[in-house]
Amino acid sequence: MTPTGTYRVQVRPDFPLAKTAELADYLADLGVSHLYTAPLLTSAPGSEHGYDVVDHSQVNPAVGGEEGRLALGKALETAGLGLIVDIVPNHAGVAVPAANPSWWDVLANGRSSAYAGWYDIDWDRGRILIPVLADDPAALDDLRVEDGELRYYDKRYPIADGTGDGTPREVHDRQHYELVNWTRGDSELTYRRFFAISDLAGLRVEDPEVFRATHAEILRWVEEGSVQGIRVDHPDGLRDPAGYFERLRAAAPEAWLVIEKILEPGEALPAWPVDGTTGYDAMAEVNGVFVDTSTEAFFDTLDHHLTGAETSWQDLVHQTKLHMASRALAAELARMARLVPDVETAPRALAELAACFPVYRSYLPEGARHLAKARSEAGRRRPELIPDLDRLTARLRNPDDELAIRFQQFTGAVMAKGVEDTAFYRWTRFTARNEVGNDPAKFGVTPDEFHECAGERGRNWPASMTSLSTHDTKRSEDVRARLAVLAELPGDWTEVVRRWVRAAPLPDPSLAHLVWQAAVGAWPISRERLRAYAVKSAREAAASTTWTSPDEGFEAALSAMVDQIYDDPALNAEVAAFAATITPPGWSNALGQKLVQLTMPGVPDVYQGTELWDFSLVDPDNRRPVDFAARRDLLTRLDDGWLPPVDDTGAAKLLVTSRTLRLRRRRPELFDGYRPVFAEGRLGEHVLAFDRGGVVAVATRLPVGLSRRGGWLDTTLSLRGNTWTEVFTNTVYGGDRLAVGDLLDTYPVALLVKES
Repeated sequence: MTPTGTYRVQVRPDFPLAKTAELADYLADLGVSHLYTAPLLTSAPGSEHGYDVVDHSQVNPAVGGEEGRLALGKALETAGLGLIVDIVPNHAGVAVPAANPSWWDVLANGRSSAYAGWYDIDWDRGRILIPVLADDPAALDDLRVEDGELRYYDKRYPIADGTGDGTPREVHDRQHYELVNWTRGDSELTYRRFFAISDLAGLRVEDPEVFRATHAEILRWVEEGSVQGIRVDHPDGLRDPAGYFERLRAAAPEAWLVIEKILEPGEALPAWPVDGTTGYDAMAEVNGVFVDTSTEAFFDTLDHHLTGAETSWQDLVHQTKLHMASRALAAELARMARLVPDVETAPRALAELAACFPVYRSYLPEGARHLAKARSEAGRRRPELIPDLDRLTARLRNPDDELAIRFQQFTGAVMAKGVEDTAFYRWTRFTARNEVGNDPAKFGVTPDEFHECAGERGRNWPASMTSLSTHDTKRSEDVRARLAVLAELPGDWTEVVRRWVRAAPLPDPSLAHLVWQAAVGAWPISRERLRAYAVKSAREAAASTTWTSPDEGFEAALSAMVDQIYDDPALNAEVAAFAATITPPGWSNALGQKLVQLTMPGVPDVYQGTELWDFSLVDPDNRRPVDFAARRDLLTRLDDGWLPPVDDTGAAKLLVTSRTLRLRRRRPELFDGYRPVFAEGRLGEHVLAFDRGGVVAVATRLPVGLSRRGGWLDTTLSLRGNTWTEVFTNTVYGGDRLAVGDLLDTYPVALLVKES
């Protein structure tokens, strides 16, 4: 059941299952083998993403319910497509208790609830704390009792049997839960959360009964044959990921299983019974190989000039992770510290170890070396804690110790919040590399490094997903491709951005550099989109303003900076002109990235809309509606024989995407191997090529440098005496050697199929 290609659709209330079903024929024509959807189970009212499941027993009525699922299945079957579904085993939505029957019952009956074992609740702490009250000592005065429920404005909570008499406060004080000030959520919560989101309560799927109850509906779809694959969301939050995957594989032995495991560069996926990751590791490799690694020092100098900072990436990450461990995740930290009452410094020492942990988490006994590395670094940074660090690590090495189990769950959340959601917005020297699954300190990837990683994936995880854009990426693949051009133009970029920061100053120069890169990377972008991105980025960075305590003065200055880009005619013209300069080589990079991702070892996923140019930024910008009618029309024109130019329509990307996906689906045997192919000639380093076992992908690297050196000149590829057909232009080549200039005359990429 391994797909040859998938297409991700964000099924949601404004794009329900019925509209998704209408895409089936288009997706089949595009060339994918499977539709890949966002979570389909019932989520919290108003949810636009589906990762806050409230009822595991049914399809979300807001997207069409079971009737919509069956209709989708019929449409996919007619089109010859399969279905991959996204599932969320780690947590459930509890923001609206009345919408979640199991959580409602837990609140009503406490520890005696039939669902008490579903959630990771610290029952020894007493009542379940729910952080929803206003930051006002008199907030409880706004409670009221109506229709047998306790209510706080529009929020509803159950009243336990026999406890409904008296004033609202008296009724509240008798419940198994306690409504508290919303600011207490990070520090005092009594249940495990997804990251620092109190509205997402951790599930205990390690309990076989909880696993069965929360997976029964999904597994029913697998058993009936309407679902062929499963994508598992956030497995690092689970108590026992390995045990979970074994149970899931046993329940779905033939399904394609991919997991949202974020691997740090160089980190290997454990030998779990899964088919691979969701592709962030491949994304880092593909993006990086189109970056000129020789100009890193220019960007270090520019960053220092703009910000005056000399903090290394490693020190910044330590700082942001330590803050998250100690503050945003203080409730989880305190729960661990209570397991070691004999270590007075436990909160500080555990937070330090988490801040120094080099990967998202370990899976003891596998990954013990990461703990050793964290202990060494923590001791270097905090020598006064060494005795307690040693006492703690002795326990943290034991896979059966409750402290070790919870610490492993903790470090993943610290990494995600500290790095992805904070450091990525502060370290802004070259944001093309600030992406999930990548280390921004690694400026780029050499062709040799790329080939080594691709070959390893082909040998060890040939069915792993590969991705370039997702609903969680910080910027789309095409924005990253255009920003990669800056690495070839460090002097030009230095000149303009230094002028721009003077023309439109901002008190936070690091953030300003990020916003300017976003502007040229996504140009033309509307004022409203760029302003929304800038404000979100500033709050995520939490250096000048935050989500919980917005600085109105700073945010006004930030909005004024963005407005000046549009209201100052000279500045606007200069930004547009510079963006126009880097756009054509950005197109070349984007086509190269796409071809490489679609043909490299693994199962390629296409995120909705990215078969054309897509210059989206972080969510919610990357979840905007997609114009599928325009894509249908362009695909029809391509099928009628149109050979599009590489221009702003993006039709060339649609050509590359559709023809490559169709070939993979029609002739999967051509994609069974992997061999690097090296060009000969003075400009051979501008070629990235590989043979998959009968099909050779060829992409242009560093197009600005190539142009400056006069084009391809004497660069050639060996054909080994075979005859090859180029897929995009339908041109036949033969002989011993092929001039790359001839091969890439129409497009900066080529796909050669060996003729038998």
